[in-house]
Amino acid sequence: MLNGRIMGENRSMPRHVAVIMDGNGRWAQKNGVSRLTGHNQGMLAMKEIIKKADVMGIKYLTVYAFSTENWKRSQEEVGGIFNLLVKFVGSELAELDENNVRVHILGEYREKVPAAAIVSIEKAIETTADNDGLQFNIALNYGSRAEITRAVKRICRLVENGDLKPEEVNEEIISETLYTGSENGNIPDPDLIIRTSGEERLSNFLLWQAAYSEFAFTDTLWPDFTPEEFESIIEEFSARGRRFGGR
Repeated sequence: MLNGRIMGENRSMPRHVAVIMDGNGRWAQKNGVSRLTGHNQGMLAMKEIIKKADVMGIKYLTVYAFSTENWKRSQEEVGGIFNLLVKFVGSELAELDENNVRVHILGEYREKVPAAAIVSIEKAIETTADNDGLQFNIALNYGSRAEITRAVKRICRLVENGDLKPEEVNEEIISETLYTGSENGNIPDPDLIIRTSGEERLSNFLLWQAAYSEFAFTDTLWPDFTPEEFESIIEEFSARGRRFGGR
């Protein structure tokens, strides 16, 4: 039984599911272990959700791995998170590639991110570049306001250089200049955004892209989030009808 609340109105499998993986720290506190142990358990949960999304035929899965605000955490925790990312790529890349999963990064991962993590990230991107199965998008050093600001600056440069007229700026142009735009294969807006741990907010995640997304909230802490609960949320979503502002 789904322990969550789903808002909005689709009668088919979502093409793109985005996940705010929240609750690693609270899971650690609840279980009397370190926060890094909580993040490690969260990584293991993420691995199982990637597998489930692939089996279910979801085309795009985006996870909120590290926000621009997460740099405020302790140096030990931040370093540990990126060490886990290196570990994840090292242990799972071969299987991801074998299963035709393609890895993309959303965010300024070359800024601030430790060198070892950048090497791992770029190895994952390069190794899976020709795959055409599930596209796994990792939002890393990502903030939606920063993403939109970056898009506006790019559009301003196009106008300044005479490559675009102000009156030609439209929603399509803005979408193309976001991280989810042409540089990452024009990822469609998420049909469904799931947030774990009982919180009910976007936290600076995919603000532009979420204009018509459905939202599912569950009290389950991320390390305890199972493929079965994921499937249950998808099934409930698929029974709904989406109007996109129409009747």
